[in-house]
Amino acid sequence: MTAYLTIARDATAEVEDRGSRFLCTLRRVATEDDARALVAALRREHWDARHHCSAFVLGADRAVQRSSDDGEPAGTAGAPMLDVLRGAGLSDVAAVVTRWFGGTLLGAGGLVRAYGDAVRGAVAEAGSLRRSLLTELALDLDHADAGRVEGELRSRGAVVLDVTYDARVRLLLAAAPEGVERLDELVAAATGGRSRATPVGERWVDVTD
Repeated sequence: MTAYLTIARDATAEVEDRGSRFLCTLRRVATEDDARALVAALRREHWDARHHCSAFVLGADRAVQRSSDDGEPAGTAGAPMLDVLRGAGLSDVAAVVTRWFGGTLLGAGGLVRAYGDAVRGAVAEAGSLRRSLLTELALDLDHADAGRVEGELRSRGAVVLDVTYDARVRLLLAAAPEGVERLDELVAAATGGRSRATPVGERWVDVTD
């Protein structure tokens, strides 16, 4: 697994049905603790709501998937919410739908539809982006050359993750595994063949096409 989708931005969406309000809060999360903290925060913020149902998916392989009906009839809230996240192919995301009861029972079908529609609306509002597993490479340069080399690499599309200054300047670069050879060529051209970038690890990076 070298790439997956997550949401591009946090989002909210609201659905109303026969007086009941369903407010979906969609957030990017990295861990189960982050997802549960979001639920807890929304419980405090919307203390007057009857339910705070949730679903979240985590990991590049979407291995962690959880949902909660939070008092709604089993299978009418968390499961349809999770189905929407799965259907969109998203990970590292949590959806919480806060419901204010309007006095009219909606039935199982109505609940499934309302909870699913609230999450679909938030997903559409959030958009998506790709996260890719890139190879990190370190390039050490003299101070006199660093600014020019960095500028040349950026202008040719190289990804510069970080720049640190010490006795020498270190550029932390990134490339997809299949792009490392091209990056080596760019570095050679920018430095006149005097320097090479050395692989130092891997990192998940947001990619905006």
